[in-house]
Formats: sequence, structure tokens, C-alpha cells
Amino acid sequence: MVDFRKWLLALAVVGLLLGIGSSAANAQTNPPTMTCSATAGVPNIIRAEGITELLGDLVLNCVGGTPTVAGLPIPLTNVQISINTNITSRLVGAGNVSEALLLIDEPFPSVSPVPSTSAPAVGQTVGQLGCLANNNTNCLITSVGPGLGAAGSYNGSAGHFNIFQGVQNGVNAVSWTGVPIDAPGTAGTRVVRITNIRANAFQLGVSSTLVPTQISEIVAVNGSTQITINQPGGGNVVGNVSPGLLQPPSVVTEHLSPIGGIPGPALYQQCNSVNTFLLSPPGSIQTDNGIAVTVTEGFAQSFKPQSYAQDLTVAAGTTYLGPGTPSFQNVPGFPYNTESGFIPQQSVLNELPDTIASGEAIGIADRGTQLQFSVAGVSAGVTLYAPSYVYLTGPYGVGTPVGLAVLVSQGGATGGGAITTGTSNIPVAYSGGPTNPGPFTSTSLVDLAPLGTLTPITATGTGATLVYEIYYANPNVQESMTVPLSVVFTSNTASNIPATTTSPSTIGVEFSPQSTVGTASPAPIPRFGPSGSPVSLFSISPCSCNLLFPFVTNIAGFDTGVAIANTSTDPFGTSAQTGTVTLNYYGTTSGGGAAPPQAVSSAITGGQEVIFTLSNGGNFGVPATPGFEGYIIAQANFQFCHGFAFISDVGAQKLAEGYLAISLDVPGLNRTLNVGENEGH
Repeated sequence: MVDFRKWLLALAVVGLLLGIGSSAANAQTNPPTMTCSATAGVPNIIRAEGITELLGDLVLNCVGGTPTVAGLPIPLTNVQISINTNITSRLVGAGNVSEALLLIDEPFPSVSPVPSTSAPAVGQTVGQLGCLANNNTNCLITSVGPGLGAAGSYNGSAGHFNIFQGVQNGVNAVSWTGVPIDAPGTAGTRVVRITNIRANAFQLGVSSTLVPTQISEIVAVNGSTQITINQPGGGNVVGNVSPGLLQPPSVVTEHLSPIGGIPGPALYQQCNSVNTFLLSPPGSIQTDNGIAVTVTEGFAQSFKPQSYAQDLTVAAGTTYLGPGTPSFQNVPGFPYNTESGFIPQQSVLNELPDTIASGEAIGIADRGTQLQFSVAGVSAGVTLYAPSYVYLTGPYGVGTPVGLAVLVSQGGATGGGAITTGTSNIPVAYSGGPTNPGPFTSTSLVDLAPLGTLTPITATGTGATLVYEIYYANPNVQESMTVPLSVVFTSNTASNIPATTTSPSTIGVEFSPQSTVGTASPAPIPRFGPSGSPVSLFSISPCSCNLLFPFVTNIAGFDTGVAIANTSTDPFGTSAQTGTVTLNYYGTTSGGGAAPPQAVSSAITGGQEVIFTLSNGGNFGVPATPGFEGYIIAQANFQFCHGFAFISDVGAQKLAEGYLAISLDVPGLNRTLNVGENEGH
């Protein structure tokens, strides 16, 4: 029995040793799994009109696992992200190479970080080096052993890439093939950031419920390394869709009310020239007589400059080189609030298939936010003038200037005929002059003239467009942009100039440029879909003067004489007008007959009178209307008219009565600065 107990104890020891050996072997062949938690950081509010809206970054915080032994190649992993709409990040090379990037260990630029005041976090990699991750050989990294930042394998030195460029892999997916993602082990947290993902929000539209339309991003991995990813079942929300513009724009007419303006379209009369002082010399400064068209952001940050360089000019007075020469936005995760995305430092771009020199720089937008004002129904003979720049103000035009928009193009219908005005429109205090752009500081913003010099807008047919680009915007203010438009024409009624309108001209305000390219492509960024609807802007009515003669008669031995004077010739400098008079008869003729038909005189010039009697007719071709009794409404195609009627027995032997015609027009037409011209009847 004792011997059996000894053997049992020995067998137990052997079994224990074998179990330990088996566990050790399993630990070598099945190392602990690296676990990554996916977070969306701060989901962006994105414009419902936008086709290339920049989403919030997706960040993977990875811990655990067994790091690769120093001197061995890091196992390769394939990463793919998908979203619930089309991805529209720019394609920048052959084979659907995308501007979308995957960053490891938050690589901070080794030179010239933007903004310069930013600093790397403790343990963060300093130095950026890029690689195109489109196969299993491009981006091999030899491990330097456990560690993060400068001590890790993604330190930005030769062969140690930390920025990986992806490839479009379907309309809603981007993939990175062959990315060496090493487990951090006990060194800390390895951060994997996916950035420069742009989405077609216009494809989704605005939610019809109280819950906004959301864009979600799902990340998936496979490859040589086992990685567990914790993420919500529907993916991480990286964008909330909201209207970028409040529609419709508001129109306020200033020329009818010098003390503040009234809402609604402007009303002009054909016979009165308007704002002709703007014709000579051109480029006058607008003082009044404008139509103010105001459009407001749907949310703060809907208006964005092209790059952070424009913000720096306000924040620090640094030199801005103008649109098309943006600074690098090269600090991962920094909230730049511009149309551009993450832009690696120059040395990184040289490692990737696109460069600044090729005009296809990663992350750089082609322009800042542009707003297109489209006018339709412009009458022949009318020219529109608009300022070369305008301020952005607080909500609905309240408060001091908080931003600037510059007229960058103007011309005919959308898509053609645009006349580029470019940096010549930048105010001198902002640019230092057209050829020598310089600082634009927050103090110079309020020192500028309230509006830029006026520029004539070239119409094509009956349409005209003008496009303003946001040069500076405050991301913390819901801004409004008010563009005053001046209608200019020289009256020539004989030639029907300007042409009268049967319905008002309209104006619509939308983001620009409009595009039908809703998938990833090399097309310009940003681009937008159509939105909103036009509102009435102005109308031109024929000049007229309407008079009522309440009683006229040519029966029972009585007759009526009528005189209508064209009083547009006067000592007050009024332009003489010429037009016909239409006589409308209401009543009966002798024996119960119908009233006479409408009669139209020949043209009556300023200073002349049409004089007639019912029994015999009169000058300017007015026919006789014997036996008529009733009333007459006279419509004169000139603005200033006055009438007198005289009723008497034939020959005026026994009795007579005269009266002034009653004006049917709105009181207040004034050329003498005295009130009551039309009320004296």
C-alpha cells in the first residue's frame, strides 16, 4: 500500500509538470490577444447639403497582447472601414488611392507643427513617415521591441512608418492592406487613428424625426495578428447631419425705407432711373438704395475657410499667402474647423504617391466654403452691383463683425461664363494688396470699410450669379452673411428699357460648387448638392397714373369736358415722360345701351394735355362717346398726371360744375418734398 501511495504521488507530480509545460507551450503558440476599443472622439456636425463632408476621426485605443521581438518583422494586418453612405474622400493616384489615412501612435510633426503653439503629449511619436498600404510588402516594419513614441517601432525614422494611406474599396469602404500593427503589451496604449474620411451627407438627407440623421463607421480587421475590437453594434457615430443653411434667405428692401428697410422684394418703376451714380465711375462705395439678402448658417462651423492659415492670420497676425497656399494641418486630432483635413508635413507627402507639386496634396481642400447667389428673371437693361467683400456677423446680422467673405467669381448661369476676380477683391487691410498679401488681424476686421467696392455682375440672358468664399469664420458663432445688391438702370421707356416684369425676379442662395459626383473621385472638394428654393428679389412695373372721374354725362342737354395733363415736365429736375392714356368707360348710353369700348390715345409728352368732350371727342385721337353717362377711369402710361372734368348744359348758358379727378394711386409719390400731391383732389 505504501508503494502504491508513492507511485500515486509521483504520477501527480509528473502530471502537474506536464500541465505546466502544455500551458507554457500554448502561451507561446497562442499569445494574449490585443484588445482595441473603438471611439469616435467628437462626432462632427456635418452639412446636409454636402457631398464631401469631413467626418470625425475614428480612434482605436489598443492594449495588451504580446509585442513582436526586436529584430523581427511586425505581423501585418488588413484594416477596412465602412460607413452607411458613399465615401467621397479624394482619389489622389492610380488604383483608387485615397487621401484617407491610418495613423499609429499619434505621430506629431518633427518640424513646423501647425499651430506652432501645439506640443506633443508625453510618449507621443515625434516625426511623420508615410507609406501606401495597398499590398503585403510596401509597409514592412522591423520591430525595435516594446515601447511607444520615440522608443517604439513607429518612431518615424527610416523604415518605421506611422502614416498609412488607404485605397477605396467599394463606394462606402476604404481599406489598408498590409499594415504592421504591433501589440503594445505592457508598454501602454497604442493609438490607431483613422482620419480624412469624407462622406456624402446629401445622399442621406435630413431626418424627418427629432433624432438627426447619423453617419456611422464600422472598422474590421484580419491578418496575422489576432485583434479584438470593441465597438457598438451599429458602428461609431462620426457625423450628425444638419442643414448647413437656414432657408429661405431673407430679403430686405432698403431703398423704400431710409430708416431701416422693410422685408420683401424691391419695387421699381420703369420710368425712373435707379442708382445711375454707380455707372460713372464704376466701383463706387454703396451707401443706400440696396436690397439686403441675408443667409445664416444652419449651425456654427457650417462656414469654413480653406485652411487653418486663415484662422492664424486673425489669431496671431501671421502672414497669409492667399487661397491655394494653405498651411499644413499636421497635428493629429487638432480641431482645425476648416474645409481641409489632416495634412501631413511635407516630407511625409514625398513618401506617398501624391505631393504638393502634383496639385493633389492629401487632405487639402480646393477652397473654403463658397456661397452662390443665383438671380433669375433679370430684366433687359438692368445691371446688378455687389460688394467685393462682406462681413460675417452674429446671428441674423446682430453684433460686430466675426468673419469675412470675398467675392471670388461672378457671371452668368451656373456652370459657365464665370469671371474670376480672385485675390484682387481681398480688402487691403486683409491682404496687404493684391500682389503682396499680408496680415489680417482681428483689429483690422473692424477697421475695414463696412463693404467692399461695388462690382457689376455680368448677366447671361436673364440670369446672373455671384460666388462668395469664406476667408475667415468664427467656429463658435452661428454667423449670418448679408450681401447688399444694387439694381442699376437708366430709364428709356420709348425702348421699353428696362423691360417690365410680370413676376418678380428671384434669388436663391446655396453652397457652391454644385456637383452630381457623389462618389470618391479626384473632383474638387468641397462640393454640394442643390438645396433650398428662390425667393422674390425685385420687380419693375410700368409707370402709370390712374385717375377716376366719378361722374360724366352727355344726355338731357348736358355735356362733359375732360382734361388730363402730363405734368412730368416741371422745375424740379424730373425726367420728362411720354405715354398714352387709356380711357375705360363704365355706365350706359342713351336708350340703355352698353358703355363705349375702351379708347387709347396717342402718345402724350411731358407738358401736354389730352382734352376732349363726350359729344365731340378731342385731341390725341380720343373718340366721341355721345349719349354716355357714368364714370371714367383713365390709365396714363406716365407717372405724373392730373385731371379735371367740367359738366354744363350745352353752351354753358345756365349751370356748370367742375371737379378734380380722384387719384387712385397710393399717396406719397413725392418730387417736391411736400406731402399731399395726390391727396389734394
